[in-house]
Amino acid sequence: MRKRTGTVTAAVGALALVTVSPAHASVIWDGDASGGTGVFSSILCESPGSVVAQDNHDGRGMVFKFNKPLGLERCEAHGITVGGSRYTFRNDSTYWIGWDTSTNTDDAATIFQWKSYGTGEQHQQNYPVLMKVEGGVLKLFHIEVGEKWTLKWSTPVPVSTYKRIVLGITTSSDPASGRVQAYYNGTKVADFHGRTWDDLGNDTRFGVYGSEVKDKRAINWIDGLKVGTTYGDVD
Repeated sequence: MRKRTGTVTAAVGALALVTVSPAHASVIWDGDASGGTGVFSSILCESPGSVVAQDNHDGRGMVFKFNKPLGLERCEAHGITVGGSRYTFRNDSTYWIGWDTSTNTDDAATIFQWKSYGTGEQHQQNYPVLMKVEGGVLKLFHIEVGEKWTLKWSTPVPVSTYKRIVLGITTSSDPASGRVQAYYNGTKVADFHGRTWDDLGNDTRFGVYGSEVKDKRAINWIDGLKVGTTYGDVD
């Protein structure tokens, strides 16, 4: 449960903005951990791995703990649930995805995937957008057709410290129309065009994943999960 603070002036200013802005903003999904793992469509984490919601008594309230033990490659949550059903992201749309993340290791591998549906020849891009923590560095990648990886942004990150990530993904199978915007702790750090929508569609994956960390214990604490149609919905 992410808690935000601000001055009265800021709150009044925000209210004024809401009043004069067009009514297009919409929070699609609030993945607050108080709702339990049912806020996700499915959990991909074999025993003895686990995904649980718990209170760490640090003032945040309930947060998600993605616990990937030794011997496993994956502990992720796939997709989101809205109104009791799996939410279907659509092509030619813009989605904003926000969350706080804190890992117990500087080698947590993949912590977010904009994952394509299908396997093998069913997709052209396995994961058009992906984020990793490796070597103490948070990295944002765009992966083009043909597994062409391009590092779009990176920054050193401390372990066991929450960072706010917001991604704005404009979905399109046309590289000229697809777009990704990235914010880190409230600062815009990347903005690029590229193919962001695969043949069978895409979905979110949060957690820990990677063959390179199979021999490591990795925990990803995640809080403040939201999906909306504007940055203001999820920041």
